[in-house]
Amino acid sequence: MAFGTYKKGARAERELIHFFSTHGFEVIRAAGSGVNSLSPDLLAFKQGRQYAIECKAWESGSLSFPKEKAAAMKKWEEVTGITYLIGWRVNRDGWFIFPVHLLEEQDKTFTITLAKAKLAGRKPEDLL
Repeated sequence: MAFGTYKKGARAERELIHFFSTHGFEVIRAAGSGVNSLSPDLLAFKQGRQYAIECKAWESGSLSFPKEKAAAMKKWEEVTGITYLIGWRVNRDGWFIFPVHLLEEQDKTFTITLAKAKLAGRKPEDLL
């Protein structure tokens, strides 16, 4: 992973941490997030609401995950019972947050288009 890409992703994660923290959530950033596919980047908890969030800051018309990563996200949600969300940050458009099950299977990946993420995704304030 390019160093600039890591910094952009880490900055996006910190942005969501700050947002949820200032709205009364307890937030945990997973150690090694972005390196292993075993855990989400963030965990956010508040009075019975629980979110596992995979954060992406990506400028493209679509967002894709290898099939193994998508399977790991779905299994994590199934085993823990915690809602697994993908947070996609797009410059000038902000965050689109959507459940992992909205990813569509392709030949080698699970993918969502930016148009679908904008249509079906929620803004962070919708999770409060």
